[in-house]
Amino acid sequence: MDVQFGLDTFGDSTQDLEGKSLHQAQVIRNVVEQAKLADRVGIDFFGVGEHHRPDYAVSAPDAVLAGISTATERIHLGSAVTVLSSDDPIRVYQRFATIDAMSKGRAEVVLGRGSFTESFPLFGYRMEDYNQVFAEKLELFSRVVTEQPVNWNPGNRTPLVNQEIYPKTENGLAQWIAVGGSPESVARAAQYKMPLMLAIIGGPAERFKPFVDLYHRANAQLGNTDLPIAVHSPGHIADTDEEAKAQLRQHWITNRNKIGAERGWGPASAAEFDHEITHGSLYVGSPETVAQKIAATVKALGIQRFDLKYSNGPLPHEYSMRSIELYGTQVIPRVRELLAEG
Repeated sequence: MDVQFGLDTFGDSTQDLEGKSLHQAQVIRNVVEQAKLADRVGIDFFGVGEHHRPDYAVSAPDAVLAGISTATERIHLGSAVTVLSSDDPIRVYQRFATIDAMSKGRAEVVLGRGSFTESFPLFGYRMEDYNQVFAEKLELFSRVVTEQPVNWNPGNRTPLVNQEIYPKTENGLAQWIAVGGSPESVARAAQYKMPLMLAIIGGPAERFKPFVDLYHRANAQLGNTDLPIAVHSPGHIADTDEEAKAQLRQHWITNRNKIGAERGWGPASAAEFDHEITHGSLYVGSPETVAQKIAATVKALGIQRFDLKYSNGPLPHEYSMRSIELYGTQVIPRVRELLAEG
């Protein structure tokens, strides 16, 4: 099976090994170092997310990716995700076309609505327009990314008439739509002939099989060629299962409780953490344990890429660096072996 393997980070605001919070500027510099390591150990893709809140340091992933592009040689670079609803589709294209030029064709844009809504009031959008705004902006982006003259008149902005958008890319801009698991979003990805990125952050990965099947059916009905499917899920790797769990447990619980308090969830526990590792979509453990779990997900869903969201709350940079090293040097080769065995 021709499968690629990536890493994603949201630039989580982290602590040092003594438990002291790092300045967000240092967190961003650490993300660059993490990407450079990922490039050195042979990982296929590095994605940086967009958030506008204190627990994540990166609000402008394209700027971070531009910096990474000049410090890496082969790894593909993209967003995880770009919140298209509160951005300008033309500017999104222009920024990623620029990264594509700087990286010599390694840029990818992953479009989505995002799992948080802070960008809506920040940039002057109304929450009641959530669905309409995304639909309109995705339609405009789909026209811009063809790199042909754009004609566009939705009625709520100045029309575009045979408008050229610059810079052009040399070989086209790779693009994905990220979805959390709604049938409408899956069908829309097929409608726009965009590869599908499934964000599976809880529960067993197998429960997303109906969405994979729906995407395949929709593409067949629309006469599309086979389009790739990727999975994004959280995890952490250390030399042993117990070490990985011990390093991550409290940071995972802290991050889960902070978000849960905002969304009305009950408090997380160590038992929930262990359950997600054993039965859910948390890929935590030794290289062999994580490789076995990733291979099982690839086989169950028939995906073409797996992206490990390796940053987890305030988990220290040093632990993430070791996780990245093990992912590239041990986990990925072992997953390829397991897939080759059938």
